[in-house]
Order: sequence, then structure tokens, then C-alpha cells
Amino acid sequence: MTPLASVSRLAVSLAIVAAVFAIPAIAAEPVSSAAILQELKSFRELGSVLYVAAHPDDENTELIAYLARGRDYRTAYLSLTRGDGGQNSLGPEFSEKLGVARTQELLAARRIDGGRQFFSRAVDFGFSKDYRETLNVWDKQEVLSDMVRIIREFRPDVIVTRFSPVPGGTHGHHTASAVLALEAFKLAGDPKAFPEQGLSPWQARRIFWNVSSFQQNKASGTNLVRIEIGGNDPVTGEAFSDIAGQSRSMHKTQGFGAYRSSGGVGKPRSEPFQLLDGTSATNDIMDGVDTTWNRLPGGAEIEKQIDGIITQFKPQDAAASVPALLKLRSQLATLPANDLIVGEKRTQLDRILQACLGLKIETAMAQAEVVPGEPMELHHLVVVHSSIPVRWIGTRHPALKEEITSTAAINLTADQPSSRTETVTLPVTTPLSQPYWLREEGTPGMFRVDDPTLIGTPENAPAFPIEQVFEVGSQSLVIPDEPVQVATNAAGTEIRHKLDVIPPVSLQFASDVEVFSPGKSHSVEVAIVAARANSAGTLQLEAPVGWTLSPAKQGFDLKAVGERKQFVFMITAPPQAATAKIIASAEIGGVRYRNQRDEISYPHIPRQLLQPLASLKAVSLDLAVRGKRVGYIAGAGDTVADAIKQMGCEVTLLETEYLTTNRLKDFDAVVIGVRAFNVRKDLASRMPALFDYVASGGTLIEQYNRPGNDLKPDQLAPYSLKLSGDRVTDENAEMTFLAPDHPVLNTPNKITQADFDGWVQERGIYFPNQWDEHFTPILACNDPGESPLKGGLLVAQYGKGYFVYTGLVFFRELPAGVPGAYRLFANLISLGK
Repeated sequence: MTPLASVSRLAVSLAIVAAVFAIPAIAAEPVSSAAILQELKSFRELGSVLYVAAHPDDENTELIAYLARGRDYRTAYLSLTRGDGGQNSLGPEFSEKLGVARTQELLAARRIDGGRQFFSRAVDFGFSKDYRETLNVWDKQEVLSDMVRIIREFRPDVIVTRFSPVPGGTHGHHTASAVLALEAFKLAGDPKAFPEQGLSPWQARRIFWNVSSFQQNKASGTNLVRIEIGGNDPVTGEAFSDIAGQSRSMHKTQGFGAYRSSGGVGKPRSEPFQLLDGTSATNDIMDGVDTTWNRLPGGAEIEKQIDGIITQFKPQDAAASVPALLKLRSQLATLPANDLIVGEKRTQLDRILQACLGLKIETAMAQAEVVPGEPMELHHLVVVHSSIPVRWIGTRHPALKEEITSTAAINLTADQPSSRTETVTLPVTTPLSQPYWLREEGTPGMFRVDDPTLIGTPENAPAFPIEQVFEVGSQSLVIPDEPVQVATNAAGTEIRHKLDVIPPVSLQFASDVEVFSPGKSHSVEVAIVAARANSAGTLQLEAPVGWTLSPAKQGFDLKAVGERKQFVFMITAPPQAATAKIIASAEIGGVRYRNQRDEISYPHIPRQLLQPLASLKAVSLDLAVRGKRVGYIAGAGDTVADAIKQMGCEVTLLETEYLTTNRLKDFDAVVIGVRAFNVRKDLASRMPALFDYVASGGTLIEQYNRPGNDLKPDQLAPYSLKLSGDRVTDENAEMTFLAPDHPVLNTPNKITQADFDGWVQERGIYFPNQWDEHFTPILACNDPGESPLKGGLLVAQYGKGYFVYTGLVFFRELPAGVPGAYRLFANLISLGK
């Protein structure tokens, strides 16, 4: 087991509590008395609710805020997926990168509404019309195992699903989440189910469906419970509905940046719940559940003591509660150490004690990126704001498996910072920073996670955890810590970067996909960038049999940090059509590195560093293109322009001012990016010039847009066109050629059924369902049991040129290196040439 894995469960459990009640850093404001008092009430409360749905943004944030902040329940949201299959309203991240961003958006949301966050290993593979299709792509038993594990670890009294288990009317992932929740509800309490987890069975009291307005027709009039969820947060005074709106607004990649709930201060709000299984309830979802410490053997004394602490709490002198908290802490130590909830409450009590002491800690480092084996100079800073005697005993490093490191204990003085500086070495076995669910290659439906203790957790534990050890009233208080780099951004805001573990160099191909003609050679460029000075070694490519590489190796010597060098390799494709993954690797001092560097950076979430395998998709295929000069109008973010370059075209990114009849005439084809009309307000006024360009003999290819009130049909196309929610989710759906003699299917590449093999995620989305007679539908396809849809690819002659509207997901297929998608798109570009 790696050092990261050996400490992950402890670190994650501490992080879960810290996310709800975070002790501020040295420079931050003290925890308010109101927040401490509320956390004491939360400590007293043992009721718990687990909310279950399929994706980021499925959760009822107002209910979570009410349960977590209003009733002080341990409240968590289990999102089966990380939202990998959706579209991105902010930038170019799709698939697993989008899932990383949405993971952080959910964590940001939970920091606002007070809930906790869990995930299964299920992959969001895109829209699914049938839950049975969903369960065919997901590994049902693995997802059930994950859900059972989370239930057994979190131990909810009540489970709530967002969606009805009755199929129809919603995303197949949604229905599947409810169907699986019902099964997991029973299996979690069965000792014969998943015994390999080594966890004690846990049977929740009941499971409800939180009846939603969009599925209320599936609710029966019986077994319904309705609870009022209105009210205000006792700490901030904000309405739960307003907190919910702020929470949901964190889902900015889904376009919720300005979201606000319809509720408000004093406005009544109720939520209906239909019982799905378990004991009946009449007045409340927690009917008959003992939510006090009395439910635990030996808990009655805990209940009594915490009641006394709450009653005697002095808002102007939180430290006055410390003696009673220490006594409570001793009493809590008599309860079973292996009880998961008791362990969590111990951590929570330590956080409360820390807040009452006004004890703040921070470990700073000059650089937040470290190579395994390098020394790290750590500056530990501690300050206490109360007069309670506190001794700083020292520092522990769990990854080093060592005892406390210190020269001598320090007696802390109120409001006077104390510090220590030490140099420690990051173990050479420390894994490079990479989201744990992306470390190994999974399947289309499931992430691979080799360490079962990580399953369910939202993100990696700290790369190098630290424990600061104190003595308070003869008791040892251990506070988790981790190194951070404190920096100030351009706006003057202080930013804290957590430690990332990096290689000494990173590698990057010039493109993610390279297109070859069978048997032909062309050069491929690889960049190597130094993260450390004097990085010297050899660079090579790794390819499957049949692909020839030259030269075999190339030496490099990078003198300065940040120095970048380009290397060119000649790759020869096999004589037949083929695809391959080509990997770049650098060997330094006998250690081989194969990682590229990707950053996800948005203002509303912490910066995320990804270090996946440095690879490209090599595609050998017969491809002809007649339109060589292509203009590209950016939409919501995609990499189609890069793919067009791989076809041998010269691509120009067109800014708004370029969209004039005179300037457009130089292009053989112009392509509009995905959802351009959804995210840009400047295009409508430029469409007449684009239509004039078509009439003069140009080709305009418009990729999909979402239907909505913000779209005007007469702006999308030169002829009438109406978008719909129609889509084909089966990526293997048979394609019918409706116009087999049309140039799109014949010139310059002869399109056959084989060109639709190997497509990923889906065929297409948001197909038009009504169009002018000038349009020719080219293809038809359908999901199982449905009628064929003909709006996926429409072509119209307009004047001397061609206008194309397509809902086919080229923005997924081209970056994935699907050969047939390149051949078909090449024909679109070549129309009229």
C-alpha cells in the first residue's frame, strides 16, 4: 500500500468534517460564536439522511440545506456519477476533465449548504433513455457494492432518492439511481452481501422518493409524507432557499452561474416524500428514529454533558466551554473505538475544541509542486487566541511513519504566533498527483479504483498529510494539517495551493489525434518541459506492432525550470487502416515518466492539476479533402478546429469582426462550433453575412445548439428550422442512408456503414424535428424501440453554396479519433468543391 493509501481513510474522514465546519487559516477571521454553538448542536444530533441521485445538479439543495443547517442532521449527497458525459458551458473540458471540474463544483456546493459529498465509480456516459440500458453500461454489481459501502460507512437513518424508480419520463441514469438505491437499501443490512468490504451491516429505517414536480404524475396518493423545509440558517440568518440557490449556482459548467431559488425569507416551503420501502412514517421522514446519543450504548452521559455545554455556552467567551469539552472528550473515549459514527464525532468534537480555543494552524511552503524524493522546507505557524494553557508538542508526518518531530514543546501565549521550520523529504514512492479514479484505465461505464478504501470519497487525500500535536488540560489534541503555498492573485486575493506531486518533466504531443494515410509517414511533434533545472535524459515513443518510429530515442538536456524543447519523430502507419495509442516517455536517472500536464482553472473552484498518460490517438485511414481553407467560429468550447487541421486543412479562428461578406469569401468552408447560439449573443447580427457567403458559393456547417426560448429559428439557418430534444443515445444505432446519391455520402470519400463503427457515447443530440423543404435529410437512426429520426444531418443548397445543420456529435467523435467521423466531416467541408 502506498503512503497515500495508508493514510487516506483517516485524512478523508477528517476532511469530511472539516468541509462542514472548517477551522480558518491563520489569516482568516475567527470562527464565530454562533457557528460554534451551531456545531455543538450538530454534535448533539445523531440523525442522518443520505440523498441519492445520478449526477451533479440532480440534488435538492434546499432540502440538503434545511436538513444539514436547520435540523443539524448528518446529511450527504451520493451522486452516482461525476457528470463526465455532459456539455460544458464554460470551456473546452469534456469527459473525465469535465467530471473533475464538476466534482469540485459539488464540493463547493456542499461547503455552502452544509452537506457532505460521496460518489460511486459509475461513469456518466451521456444521456440514456432507458434505465436498463444504463445498467448494461454500468457494472450493476460494482455500483451496488459502492452504494452499500457508502451506506455502511455513513450509516443513514433515512435514504432519499431524487427520482422515482418507475421508468419513463426522465434520464435513464436518473431511474437507475432510484432502482439501485432500493436494492442497496436492503443489501446494506444483509451480512451476506459484499462481505469482502469488511464493514458491519447497516439497515436504514426507510427509503423515500423525494417527489419532484417533473415526475409527480408517478406518485401515488398513499404513503406520502410532507415536511416544511422553510426557515433561516441560525448562523447567517439567510433563508434556506437562498443558501440553496447559492449552492446550485456553483454548477457553473452547467449554466447555473446566476441561479437563485424561488423561495425567500418567511416564504413557506414543503417537500413531499413517498415511502418506497422500510417502516411507515406519518408526520415526518424521521418518525420513530431516535436522533439522540441515547441510541448508542453509553451515550446517555454524552447527551447529558453536551446539553449542559450548550445551555452554559457563553457567546462572548467560547473558551469558557473548554473544561467541559475536555470532560466530554474523556467520556467519548469510553465508547467503542471502531464505531464509525463515534469516530466521526470524536473528530468533530476536536474541531469544536479547536474553535473554542481559538487555535489556528498553517503549514506554508514556498512551492506547492514537489518531485518525489525532494526535500521540502515546511514553515509551521500556530496561534491561540484564548488564555487556556496549550502546549504545542510537535509535528507528525504519517507518510513517513515517524514519531513526533520537534526540538522542545512550546507553551503557547494568547495572540502571539509561534512557529517551527523543518525540512523533510517527500518519499520517492509518493504517487504523482492525479484524481484517484483516473489513475488506471477503466471501462466505458466504470472507473477503476484499485484501493477500495477510496471508493465513495470525493477527491484525493492530502499528498503529504501532517498532524500537529498539542496538549490541552493533560489531553493530547491532534489536528490534521497539510502544506500549502500562499500566493496572491492579480486581483489581490490570497490563494492557497495544496501540495501537488509532479515529475521533473512533463510531456505533450502537439495534438491529441494524428491522421495518417495507410502506409505513409509523417512527423509528430512532442514537447518536453522542465519542472526542475538540469533535467537530462532520453525521450522516446512507444507504439503497437505495425507502427514504425524513428528515431528510437532522442536525448534532452533542460537547464532551466520552465525550459521547453520540441522533438520531432517520424511515424509510419501500417499499410492497412488502423488506430493506435502512441505514448511518449522520458527516462531520467533510471526512472521513466509518461505524464502530460493539464490544469483546470476556474474562479469558482480550486485549481485542479491532472497528469494523465502523455499519448495521442494515431488514426490510419483513407481520407480525401477538397476544401482546404476553413474558418472556424468558436462556440461553447470544443476541439473540432484542431481535428480539421489534422485533415490537412488550413484553419482560421474567426472573431466577430471577421464575419463580413468580403472577408468570408476567402474560405472554402466555415464551421460554427457547438452551442454557439446558446453562449454567444453576437452571432445573430452576423448571420446575414454568413448567409450571403453561402449564397455566393461557400459552405457553412452549423453544429448542434440546444433548443430554448433564447433561440430564434430565423437566425439559425437561411430556411426555417426547428430544434427539438430528439436524440439518439445508442452510439451503435444502425444508420440508414436516406439520400444515398447525395455528395455528402459520396464525395470525395465514399461513406459506408463501416464509417459509423466505433462511435462513442451517442450518435447525436438535439436534432431538428421540423425543416423547410429545401433541406435534404441525409441519414436516419433511432434508439431501440423508437421511430427513426431524420434530423441528424440536414443539407440545403442556398444560392450557389451549401448550408449544413448537424446534430451528430462530431465534437466527441473527432477528438476520439473515430475514422468514419473524419471521412464524413471531410465530405461536409468539401461540398461544392
